[in-house]
Amino acid sequence: MKRIVLTGGGTAGHVYPALAVAENLKDYELHYIGGEGIEKEILSKYKNITYHTIPTVKFERKLTLKNLLIPIKLAKSVKCAIKILEEIDPEVIFSKGGFVSVPVALAGKRENFRIVSHESDLSFGLANKLILRCCDVMCTSFKETAKGNKKCVYTGQPIRKKIYQGKKLNIFKNSKPVVLVLGGSLGAKAINDLICENLDALTKDFNILHICGKKNFKDIKHDSYKPVPYAENIEDFYATADIVISRAGSGVINELLALAKPMLLIPLPKGNSRGDQIENAKLFEKKGYAQVLESKECDIKSIQNKLNYLLKNKEKIISKMKKTAKNDAVEQISKILKER
Repeated sequence: MKRIVLTGGGTAGHVYPALAVAENLKDYELHYIGGEGIEKEILSKYKNITYHTIPTVKFERKLTLKNLLIPIKLAKSVKCAIKILEEIDPEVIFSKGGFVSVPVALAGKRENFRIVSHESDLSFGLANKLILRCCDVMCTSFKETAKGNKKCVYTGQPIRKKIYQGKKLNIFKNSKPVVLVLGGSLGAKAINDLICENLDALTKDFNILHICGKKNFKDIKHDSYKPVPYAENIEDFYATADIVISRAGSGVINELLALAKPMLLIPLPKGNSRGDQIENAKLFEKKGYAQVLESKECDIKSIQNKLNYLLKNKEKIISKMKKTAKNDAVEQISKILKER
């Protein structure tokens, strides 16, 4: 049986798209190379994929002596990845990006394995800037990202099949529209706090379904508010929502685009990231899929105004999303992998 190696991690947004592609590779022996982080936790549930652990190293976006050790740690990671790749001898490596994937791509290039990668964001992250030099093909979620580079192919974002199979949850007894708040990510505490502090104002017109993360969970009792610490069945939460409030990570917003869910995006500010979420959010706003509030202008009145706008223009926004959403990324990327 032919073998394919998957890699990527650091955040769930680097793992789930790789698993979406894996769903379409049933005739292959699947292996995943990652670190001890969230990728290992997620992959523990996939018995059809053999997991291999390597030491990983992350570049800190601040002045710190830790960054001086990166070359030494990276060399160790590459050496470990080479050993694993030689044992597996894959037909091709599929890299979903993130710092976890860098040593695997470098090892693959050194050992002359073919490499296909994918960039989710509008602009390249540091990891994929490095991997672009190593890979044979770089797939992209956005058409704009692929322009001007012969290695790049616009495919869209690979999305798991289960995302399309959600069933509406019967949670609220009234008929008010449901706003799903995705506050479970590490950088969403400010959103969680703003929602909880202004429930009376928000629930006048909306039901609030709030994924708030295990660390931020507060068991608040309210007829029009339902908090949960985590949603294993995220597809059902999507199916229940009329509007979604979220950060602007590419994985989530492309899932919402595929499902035609109008969204209010509150991107991570540049001080907390490289600015990729701001770029993603502004592009979605320009295309008419979303409304955007940057953190510095985010208050309850602004949120209410944006939600009311989205509700009033819901059908128009949904129509635009359905016309332009690209939903064949898994098939396209699988085809590229099989051709390598």
